[in-house]
Amino acid sequence: METGEVERSLRGDGWRVICGVDEAGRGPLVGPVYAAAVILPRDIAIDGLDDSKKLPPRTRERLFGEITRVAAAYSVASASVDEIASLNILGATYLAMSRAIFGLSVLPELAIIDGNRAGGVNFPHVCVVGGDGKETCIAAASILAKVSRDAYMERLDAAYPQYGFARHKGYGTKQHCAALREYGPTPEHRKLFLRKLSLELN
Repeated sequence: METGEVERSLRGDGWRVICGVDEAGRGPLVGPVYAAAVILPRDIAIDGLDDSKKLPPRTRERLFGEITRVAAAYSVASASVDEIASLNILGATYLAMSRAIFGLSVLPELAIIDGNRAGGVNFPHVCVVGGDGKETCIAAASILAKVSRDAYMERLDAAYPQYGFARHKGYGTKQHCAALREYGPTPEHRKLFLRKLSLELN
């Protein structure tokens, strides 16, 4: 995957330091939402790089190592379950994205963010719909965010093995819903999400 059209155009307009930003974990019923920001060297090509959702876990993990090795700067951040409850998932996603951008060791001039809006990110940015499949820096960010959140869910699985978190990563699968009905929610579950599914068990 080579540098995308949007980044090339922005560089042509004079922007020099650009980061890609993406999130992971907006939809699950449990755990924080993660975001990553990545600044890649100009015109770098990373073999096999693509939208994290299109890649198998082993490929994502390999690319995680490659991205963190070659990146000019990278940062992974999250927003907690409590912050999701107080800000709603969209606000918490923007918070995680902002934390990732400001966590970079090199502050960019502009962020390219996957999606159609990011009004809650208080940093100069442009949005690209489907950007994780079009822009190298966003694809790299999507992989860092996804691998990092999956690793969190693996750790959560060790603490709560009856829920199967390592398998479904917190999404509302039949297995997950059955475990919720049998055991009730953990402190890591997003209570508002459960209420929307009529799964809250007080």
